Amino acid sequence: MSDEIMLQAAQAMSAGDFLGAMTVFEELIDSEPDNHAGHYGWAEAAFMEHTENTNDEVNPGLIRKRYKDAMKLDPDNLEIVSSFASFCLDCNRIPAAVKEYNRLLEMADTQEVDVNDMLYEAARQLVEVIEMQTDGDRSHPMAQQHLKTALEWAIQGLGFVSNGQVIDILSDE
Repeated sequence: MSDEIMLQAAQAMSAGDFLGAMTVFEELIDSEPDNHAGHYGWAEAAFMEHTENTNDEVNPGLIRKRYKDAMKLDPDNLEIVSSFASFCLDCNRIPAAVKEYNRLLEMADTQEVDVNDMLYEAARQLVEVIEMQTDGDRSHPMAQQHLKTALEWAIQGLGFVSNGQVIDILSDE
């Protein structure tokens, strides 16, 4: 049954019917409350409805809860953690996003998975949120605190093992 539900949800998502997908994932959650895919799928569909369709009636608190439920049910799933971290950035929750991306890095290291692309994109996204929250004032204390993190992520996302490698390259004239 869950395969059929997943197919229905995927079709709705592909058609841009995120509310329809949310309904389908809700059915999956009702029938299989411990199925992480239902919680994760609902969160993804709701996040898309909130951002793509700018539907402010979709509750970010409930999206957060569904992501948390999915992570609790499947704690080693890099995709869920990455999506939740991106959601946190989209909601301007920088400390939560930093925490989740750092957790993603630890998980990726343990699982020997390359997350450089995700990390590079996260760095770009983090800088955008910082710029928005500080009106472009990079000397703002909050900006200073988190720009360092963004730069470290960008460096790692470009495939450098250490900041020292970058310093050596930049200092060579």
